[in-house]
Amino acid sequence: MTASRGPSTPNPAQRFGTRVWIALVRFFDNSRRNLAVAREQFPDRIDWLRSLPFLLMHAACLAAFWTGVSPVAIAVALAAYAVRMFAITGFYHRYFSHRAFKTSRAGQFIFGLLGASAVQRGPVWWAAHHRHHHANSDRLEDVHSPTQHGFLRSHMGWFLTIRGFAPDFQLVRDLMRFPELRWLDRFDVFVPVLLGVGMFLLGVILHNIAPGLGTTGWQMLVWGFVISTVFCWHATYTINSLSHVFGGQRYRTGDTSRNNWLLAILTLGEGWHNNHHYYPNSARQGFYWWEYDLTYYLLKLLSWFGLIWDLKPVPRAVRENPARRLPARR
Repeated sequence: MTASRGPSTPNPAQRFGTRVWIALVRFFDNSRRNLAVAREQFPDRIDWLRSLPFLLMHAACLAAFWTGVSPVAIAVALAAYAVRMFAITGFYHRYFSHRAFKTSRAGQFIFGLLGASAVQRGPVWWAAHHRHHHANSDRLEDVHSPTQHGFLRSHMGWFLTIRGFAPDFQLVRDLMRFPELRWLDRFDVFVPVLLGVGMFLLGVILHNIAPGLGTTGWQMLVWGFVISTVFCWHATYTINSLSHVFGGQRYRTGDTSRNNWLLAILTLGEGWHNNHHYYPNSARQGFYWWEYDLTYYLLKLLSWFGLIWDLKPVPRAVRENPARRLPARR
């Protein structure tokens, strides 16, 4: 009889492959266990490995010099920007972060999918950071306060840190009850990859059925996904940075939040930031008819179709409260 052999020892190549596989899983799998371990060590250090896709997306914009541009590519990029900006402002911000209206569980998941396409991570992560911001606005604990941490860090540096990748999930226990939302957070790269592939295929199809449009798969990927995503990113970030630096203040809020009409146009209504910090529970951030708030108008439209309901208004007594209003500048 031959002696049975024990388990074979992995060779160096197998051990290297295993380490690479584990590293990839940890990179794409944003499980709370992995993030909790990372948060304990150097929480404010930039996590360069996880920041690499963010940096590469900016570099990929330069590919537009190679792919060229066409009117249809610009139109698709603008449409992708508008749809995803609305998903961030209307759903990630006003719904998931502030519960400013109600919807069904199916509607909630669809809103999460649309928001995830903006490549700003999952709805639970986004809401956790935003609720923390409101609880600590412009204090030292506010990780994206330009007053406390400087303009560049408030604009984008904060979410590239280890702390930024691992928010306090105790603030979003209402959202953590839903496994589908936790899944969107854990695999937040899934929806953006699908969108990128879809943009590429759209360009390929248009190139074959309508070559006169002058677009290709690579061109549509660069303009419809990469460039529109980067613009959507930085427009969103201005509310953390510029809206605490430039603009006017109507209400005493105890922080530096400001109303900025230009940013309101750029972000579909988010620029009325002082209004929002004064009364964050409202579905409407433009408190007066002359304060443009396209996100609110679209939410109102969705309510007419019964897709959402119970949009929280701004009570007149709250809006006109003289004790909280600052004197008008002359």
